[in-house]
Amino acid sequence: MSFMYIEPQPLIGHWIGGRLETGSGARRALVFDPARGIAVREVALAETADVDRTVAVAAEAAREWGDMAPQRRARVLFRFKELVERHANDIARLITREHGKTLPDALGEVQRGLEVIEFACAAPQLLKGQHSHGIGGGIDHWNQRMPLGVVAGITPFNFPFMVPMWMAPVALACGNAFVLKPSERDPSPSLLTAELLAEAGLPAGVFSVVQGDKVAVDALLVHPDVQAVSFVGSTPIARYIYETAAHHGKRAQALGGAKNHMVVMPDADLDQAADGLIGAAYGSAGERCMAISVAVVVGDIADDLVGRVVERAIRLRIGSGLDKDIDMGPLVTAAHRDKVAGYIEAGVREGAQLVLDGRHGLPAACSEGFFLGATLFDRVTPGMSIYREEIFGPVLSVVRVATFADAVRLINNHAFGNGVALYTRDGGTAQAFVNRVQVGMVGVNVPIPVPMAWHSFGGWRQSLFGDHHAYGEEGVRFYTRYKSVMQRWPESIAKGPEFVMPVNK
Repeated sequence: MSFMYIEPQPLIGHWIGGRLETGSGARRALVFDPARGIAVREVALAETADVDRTVAVAAEAAREWGDMAPQRRARVLFRFKELVERHANDIARLITREHGKTLPDALGEVQRGLEVIEFACAAPQLLKGQHSHGIGGGIDHWNQRMPLGVVAGITPFNFPFMVPMWMAPVALACGNAFVLKPSERDPSPSLLTAELLAEAGLPAGVFSVVQGDKVAVDALLVHPDVQAVSFVGSTPIARYIYETAAHHGKRAQALGGAKNHMVVMPDADLDQAADGLIGAAYGSAGERCMAISVAVVVGDIADDLVGRVVERAIRLRIGSGLDKDIDMGPLVTAAHRDKVAGYIEAGVREGAQLVLDGRHGLPAACSEGFFLGATLFDRVTPGMSIYREEIFGPVLSVVRVATFADAVRLINNHAFGNGVALYTRDGGTAQAFVNRVQVGMVGVNVPIPVPMAWHSFGGWRQSLFGDHHAYGEEGVRFYTRYKSVMQRWPESIAKGPEFVMPVNK
């Protein structure tokens, strides 16, 4: 197979029934090179008819795929894993070209997606049921996990490979057909993924890609043959996805926004804490749902810590993610850059101390792209918008508190509960923090606590809508449903009708 999306085409289309097509409508959206600030191609936007046809093809393919032995499905995923490893650089370059993150960061994204594929290769082990022999009257009883049928994933721009891999490999391992609606801002990695799955031997229709906007999303949410929807994005959209899917009788896991804090205790190694803040706040230009956007500094160390952060932040190398030795690339679009810049202005207006202003002083090579430099606010208070709201850009806020209890209370009172970190040398403080903080993912001296593939990813409060986290065993539960079976044979059946439940006495 030739990999047409290693070099993206002028018009990016859909993947339906194992082949590339442009769909039934004429609507298009521009896809930008954010480092140069120019539109470089277009993406087709699906109409409802395209989604309906995709789901129909997927439903037909799901029957045979779901009946296939789990080990045969696992062999396809093993071949897919090998192909992803072989084409990791190709996937990463597509990510960098359309998203803007640095190439090493994009390769890290590919690796984390690959780890979920590796987990899904264990499908036979993951899908084992439970068996009870002789529960009464010669009856054996067991449970088995059954696929749902057609499931859909709606994924964000900031991880165009990793987040789909949180969903699709587990769904496929469980015997479902998967329809992906990626972000229209960086759609090319989804098509290379589809091609690699096809080369791995996945039957046509089992994995589909519909490019699009709200039209495609709504069509998936209301389609009667779509049994479950997975989503990662902002909290308002996550709530909409969850409520709409539930209204139409579907399962939903909808991961929303974040405002991740890092608590720095007086006993912490301040150089390690400053290094952690720099990478977690400014890596990928802050466009991560696990980015640290608030440093909660306890006691009298704030001036010292802020100085160390400034010292590092002013040395950050900003430029095209395809260039060597770059620490931070552009934001994904001009509109998003302007939105983040608006938050910087709001922080100034609300009285925060602007220590570093990323709107100014950028290298000349960044004049045409969608760039912002590292921005740092000090003396931020909980009432400010830059504290309350998800900015999703390279903006770090410092909040000063007197005690550990004040830090925990501050975090637990925030609307979001996605990720959090603590820097300390004290084991008792760490244990108390882990137990008391009301957040889904916690790091101790780990600035970005993203769980490994055999665990699960998910926040609390307004960072997650639904009962299941993403990937890991939680993903297996989400993409399957239990069937309870009781069986006996004629030789063990007593003569005459039975009027009581079978029991052992």
